Amino acid sequence: MSTDALDAPPTPSLRTVRLVRDVRPWGGAPVDLHLDGGVITAITPAGPSPAGAAEVDGGRVDGDVVDGRGLLALPGIVNAHAHVDKSWWGLPWQSYGGEGGTDGRIRHERARRDELGIPGARTTAAVLAELVRHGTTAVRSHVDVDLGVGLRGIEAVREAAAAYDGALHVEVVAFPQDGVLRRPGVLDLLHAAARAGAEHVGGLDPASIDRDPVGQVDAVLALAAEHGVGVDLHLHDPAELGAFQIELVADRTERLGLQGRVTIAHGFAVAQLPDAQRADLLARMGALGIAMTTVAPLRLPQLPVAELAAAGVRLGLGTDGIRDLWSPYGTGDTLGIAWQLARASSLVRDEDLLRVVRLATTDGAWAVGRDGHDLVVGARADLVLLDAENPLDALVRTPPRELVLGGGRVLAERA
Repeated sequence: MSTDALDAPPTPSLRTVRLVRDVRPWGGAPVDLHLDGGVITAITPAGPSPAGAAEVDGGRVDGDVVDGRGLLALPGIVNAHAHVDKSWWGLPWQSYGGEGGTDGRIRHERARRDELGIPGARTTAAVLAELVRHGTTAVRSHVDVDLGVGLRGIEAVREAAAAYDGALHVEVVAFPQDGVLRRPGVLDLLHAAARAGAEHVGGLDPASIDRDPVGQVDAVLALAAEHGVGVDLHLHDPAELGAFQIELVADRTERLGLQGRVTIAHGFAVAQLPDAQRADLLARMGALGIAMTTVAPLRLPQLPVAELAAAGVRLGLGTDGIRDLWSPYGTGDTLGIAWQLARASSLVRDEDLLRVVRLATTDGAWAVGRDGHDLVVGARADLVLLDAENPLDALVRTPPRELVLGGGRVLAERA
């Protein structure tokens, strides 16, 4: 299948906005947001349309003014766990093939990715455009680093992200999808990726993939300490086996002084442990600043959102792979993942629904290194407008995103 079939993704306009008028941050009273230099500089009660500015339906841009027409405004959505380098989005349909299981999917992907031009800047750009269209303004993406692609995937992601000129915030996790220790040379590639500017290094199921949990955890966390980067480990192993590996990570986090810089992705084991054991594990993770991300998998117990919050364990939401050789599913909508987490967790009360929306926005911003990410004076002007009554309505209906701003520039508009 030739990559010539891929249509060019839409080019972001990146028009600069200085005023977003008549919007309702978090469903509150209508206000005007004043922007300068990509930052919210003032918030004032909604006033009349400025002289010379036309009324624009749907929150679209007229010059450097957005007329929000009373739409709900939320902070830009943060995708804390993506794989933007792996998708066949924009190419003709690819039938699911190969074997199941983590190792089987790895082998299938390795067999077909060159044929599809994966990783490549065009397919990556198509995925980023979908994320942005759904309101994403910041992404942490795992990018495959292995003996077949070297650092080519990271180069493709950087090239695709460059089209947004910093208006879309993209951070890279150098991700050894094929294992760290079982493939001699991969650890050297991870060092090279960190030296080249990858913000984080990853790992994958130290016990079941590398068959050496101590060796992989020691190698990856020592690398992170040496280069001053973060750690983001995929951990699918269940129950006691998964908990054992999280304990290893906690030990090395404390020993190497990596507090606040380590993330466990998926971490299915946490939801499968007895209550007392889970409470102890989460308390230790919270004390060491070990965070978690989830893609709200449908077939497994969900991470206990309230328990993580009570233990001080930060949580982020992500879309995982999107139409890749692992699965044909995925839309690029992290708010949809928030809906999935809330629904699968049987969350119905307003305070719980609001907590999940915040995980997809303000409270997920730790994943891209931000201390603040909200619709407040001094914050970066990342926001999304939706036709919804309030954040809870936006969560349960996941309406189209009318307008998306990143750093005060237009990333996407609804046609």
